[in-house]
Amino acid sequence: MRNSFIAQNPSVLWFLMALAGFTLGVTLLSEATGIAFLSTSFVKTLGKTLCLCLIAVAMDVVWGYCGILSLGHFAFFGLGGYAIGMWLMYARTEVIVLESLAGQALPATPKEVSDAIGNQIFGVVGSSEFPWIWAFADSLFLQLLMVVLVPGLLALVFGWLAFRSRVTGVYLSILTQAMTLALSLYLFQNDSGLRGNNGLSGLQNIPGFEDTSQAVISIVFFWASALALGLGYLFFAWIVSGKMGSVIKGIRDNEARVRFLGYHVESYKLFVFTITAVVSAIAGALYYPQAGIINPGEIAPIASIYLAVWVAIGGRGRLYGAVIGAAFVSLLSSWFTGGGAPSVPLGFYTIQWTDWWLVLLGFSFVAVTLFFPKGIGGLFDRLVRKQA
Repeated sequence: MRNSFIAQNPSVLWFLMALAGFTLGVTLLSEATGIAFLSTSFVKTLGKTLCLCLIAVAMDVVWGYCGILSLGHFAFFGLGGYAIGMWLMYARTEVIVLESLAGQALPATPKEVSDAIGNQIFGVVGSSEFPWIWAFADSLFLQLLMVVLVPGLLALVFGWLAFRSRVTGVYLSILTQAMTLALSLYLFQNDSGLRGNNGLSGLQNIPGFEDTSQAVISIVFFWASALALGLGYLFFAWIVSGKMGSVIKGIRDNEARVRFLGYHVESYKLFVFTITAVVSAIAGALYYPQAGIINPGEIAPIASIYLAVWVAIGGRGRLYGAVIGAAFVSLLSSWFTGGGAPSVPLGFYTIQWTDWWLVLLGFSFVAVTLFFPKGIGGLFDRLVRKQA
């Protein structure tokens, strides 16, 4: 027992216990299963925050542990959302179309049903034809496979091309940002097959659960998000511990020396880059049904930069630091931009936090970088050591 994974990494057990307690508390306070102290919209906010914590953990592994500053991981997050969103939108539209055609004297043919669904989905961009990328949109199982396969394949190909060329440092960061920008610009086009700037909407309406209240759906997705975060945290904690973790951290600290010792550095980097991309996509697939809508703006490079800021504020190189940073910034952002924070009258000017939140976030990032380079997690470590 002394040599078990949990015994060597007690912080993992503490995190899982804290996550379980938090999940139980929200459940007891929710509208669907508790005393209705927390509104359905806030439960959705908490569920989305857990998804953002999961992608932040993935970002911490690829940047904080392996030293790859990826400015494109939110693209994988968005691709996961698009993959599940295609099925949600298709299945929900199919229900609406079948209900509208049910009163006809003659039953509609499959072609008529398909045309009606296409017109409903793509009429907003002046089309009614299903693009080839919607070939599996009618199958939940296949679209769930797409959640994993599409981002994973993109990360695998991109990483193989970049790492085999030994692109590192700021040049690699620029390449990941360029990939994200190119994908975002492509999705903004109406002929991309994903409705251009309109994106996919109505994702909160889960097919087959039309009679189920949003309160129940929100708590179910909250549970799913908590489970995904717990499993993802445990999985990544296992990866960054032991021999593999030592090699990964060695690549971060001195890549040339690790290569000299005989390790195939490119394989390790490609593995970390691809597996974190897949987990990011899973987080996105859980996030956007709670958000209800996804559009190309979600994949814009600025989103990936925010992700790096969350990890830096929470504490790079600490999995729990990434969770703290993402949760802290996400909830604070919801409070400031959602009208919760009161305006500050200065006489000559009134500070509206909806306008100044990003400025405050920028100052916070600069302050953490200058005065607390180990982030909030580093302060927590220092407090624990003092108490010990």
